[in-house]
Amino acid sequence: MAHRFEIRQNKAGEYVAYFCYNSETIFWTEGYSSKSGAQNAIESIQKNGPGAPVEDKS
Repeated sequence: MAHRFEIRQNKAGEYVAYFCYNSETIFWTEGYSSKSGAQNAIESIQKNGPGAPVEDKS
C-alpha cells in the first residue's frame, strides 16, 4: 500500500502522526505528549475522515 500513517517524535519530544503517500508527507497532526495521543488522532482521522465534506473557499 502506497499510503500510510507514521508516528514520529519531534525535536521537543512530542509524538506526531504523519500521513504519507509514497515518500511524501501529505499532512501531520499537532504534537502529543504521549504516543497514545497520536494513535487516537490517527483513529479519529480514519473514523471521521472518509465522509468529510470538501469546502472550496477559493
